[in-house]
Amino acid sequence: MLYINEELCKGCYICVDICPMDVYTPSETLNHKGVHIPIPDNEKCIKCNLCALMCPDQVISIEDDD
Repeated sequence: MLYINEELCKGCYICVDICPMDVYTPSETLNHKGVHIPIPDNEKCIKCNLCALMCPDQVISIEDDD
């Protein structure tokens, strides 16, 4: 399962651009910084970890469903 720390995300959308499965879509709501955070679709995620590796602020975490 993908988790994004919504309070720390700065909305750079690197995760959106790097994801090979198009897991992320921009949200309609703003976080406290005034940015539209990416919303993951956990059903599409193959847990390749590219988004977490490329996130400059390390706000993405991927956990096993086990």
